[in-house]
Amino acid sequence: MEPKNTAAAYNQIAQWWQVKHQNSQYGIAQLERAIAFTSKRQTAIDIGCGSSGRFIKILSNHGFLAEGLDISGEMIELAKQLHPNVTFYQEDICSWIPGKLYSLISAWDSTFHLPLNLQEPVLKKLCHALEPEGVLVFTCGGGHKSGEIAGSFQGQDFEYSTLGVDAFLRILSEHQCTCRHLEYDQLPENHVYIIAQKT
Repeated sequence: MEPKNTAAAYNQIAQWWQVKHQNSQYGIAQLERAIAFTSKRQTAIDIGCGSSGRFIKILSNHGFLAEGLDISGEMIELAKQLHPNVTFYQEDICSWIPGKLYSLISAWDSTFHLPLNLQEPVLKKLCHALEPEGVLVFTCGGGHKSGEIAGSFQGQDFEYSTLGVDAFLRILSEHQCTCRHLEYDQLPENHVYIIAQKT
């Protein structure tokens, strides 16, 4: 699925997403674990922030100047209503050029929608956008092989891709990031989250 199609699908469910996820605890413990690795708490950004801004709230509560990025215009407009003082970017992560370095970058259940050929360049970009000792937390499909799958959610069609865990770890290492935590957190689902830190 091309990013523009992902945006169109999420536009259709943005209102539902805000209602259902505003107080959701999904992914919060994992984000808290990533925050524990940070040595500085300056600017943070949530990639694929959605319409609820729930990660934004947690990051702000921990002293970060939080920002959000999402390709869905509907998601961004709703998130702004809840968090009017936060900087949001309606951007495609593939073409977005970070204007600063971040103490923490989260990409929870977002970049796994990217086409397979865009996974590596986007992960490299996120590594480069970290300040020294900055922390990245992101989700991906597990296993050792690359692949793509399709599925549906709330009546919308989505596609997902993964390079495989070994490839993600290689890219992190090649771009001065060390894996601090890797977990299959939804067994038997093939869902992995990785916390990495810039060395």
